[in-house]
Amino acid sequence: METHMIGEGTRGKARTELPSTLGGTGWTPRQETHEEEIAAGRTWSRCGYRSEVAPLRAVMLARPPDSIGDVADPRAQLMSAPVDLGRLRAETEAVAEVFRRQGVAVREALPGPDAPPNVIFQRDLFLVTPQGAVLGRTASRQRAGEERHAAVALARAGIPILHTVRGTATFEGADALWADDRTLVVGCGFRTNEEGARAVEAVVAEQGADVVRVSLGPGVQHLLGALVFVDHRRALVRESALTESLRAVLRARDYELLAFEDDDEVVDRRSLNVVVLAPGRVLMPDGCPRTRSRLEAYGIEVHAVEVGEYVKAAGALGCLTGILHRD
Repeated sequence: METHMIGEGTRGKARTELPSTLGGTGWTPRQETHEEEIAAGRTWSRCGYRSEVAPLRAVMLARPPDSIGDVADPRAQLMSAPVDLGRLRAETEAVAEVFRRQGVAVREALPGPDAPPNVIFQRDLFLVTPQGAVLGRTASRQRAGEERHAAVALARAGIPILHTVRGTATFEGADALWADDRTLVVGCGFRTNEEGARAVEAVVAEQGADVVRVSLGPGVQHLLGALVFVDHRRALVRESALTESLRAVLRARDYELLAFEDDDEVVDRRSLNVVVLAPGRVLMPDGCPRTRSRLEAYGIEVHAVEVGEYVKAAGALGCLTGILHRD
């Protein structure tokens, strides 16, 4: 620690010049607010969003860890079938390339070789607001600790962490969707509990937004599996997962809904597990012609990429893509 004496010099002259550490010559005060620093993109990276359909600018994808190749019992790791690690990594690269062609910056999370296998599903691990990230807390024991890898990746990407969900609260980012720029819908059910919803509510309240909680029915993994906002006041819904509380939120905001039944594409190929690139433009899993045809008839521009290995791991595009920044 530095010590500076202000007083009489040896020849009787007052020494009044302050050192730079105490505000003297060389000191420059910090004048921008936290929000201004994020908007400038220098101290922190530009980040956050309040719209699920605003043009996508930056995402986080995880390089699949070696641990996926060591999974002997897929069910014990929450997966549907054995996953080929080499093919999965090739799909990750293909997804990243599609995003880059669409003008989206891709940040890479690099979890260690022994990281929990489901760390590949970045959407679950955080929610990025315009002031920084809420780090989630996953509901299953198998996924415990994935948050640490997400925290490292967010820090490397220059994104501040505003809050870490803790205690007995659970929160997964795929349970939070913006219905409008002042309303975050949080699904409470299998993965996110009431305490987790309250933690998120406290963070977004500081930014002038409200949380509306909706219940998720049995068999619904995440809110993102029941609802996808694809354009201003237009949404895709999975009819079997549309609870009355969720329907009321959408009805109150005059959303036009395109409903899908639980056919093989929706259930087995996860065809509604999409990423919105811009209003009326989506990236969806390849190999789902009926779903694609309906989306295009609905006026949506569709891009597709193969994610079959991710589907075996019980997720797809919406799950694997951590959203960092939208306009």
